[in-house]
Amino acid sequence: MSKRLERMRRNPAADWTIGDIEAVCREFRIECVRSRKGSSHYKIKHPAVPEILTVPFARPIKSRYIRLLIAFIDAVRAPP
Repeated sequence: MSKRLERMRRNPAADWTIGDIEAVCREFRIECVRSRKGSSHYKIKHPAVPEILTVPFARPIKSRYIRLLIAFIDAVRAPP
């Protein structure tokens, strides 16, 4: 289990950065890429989840997006 993900679960309103999101995505082999040059959003996707999660680069990242990321990771980890 990821310590960072558990901290996100306990406190989604903390001062999370896009670096934190990228790190937790790497832990679960989830793709996290900047939309395109000059864009202020990142796209988070995985073959197990049909939707693409879009997260703005703004800091701090709003708790709403952290909760969506947690749900996305839970969907990836869910048994088929």
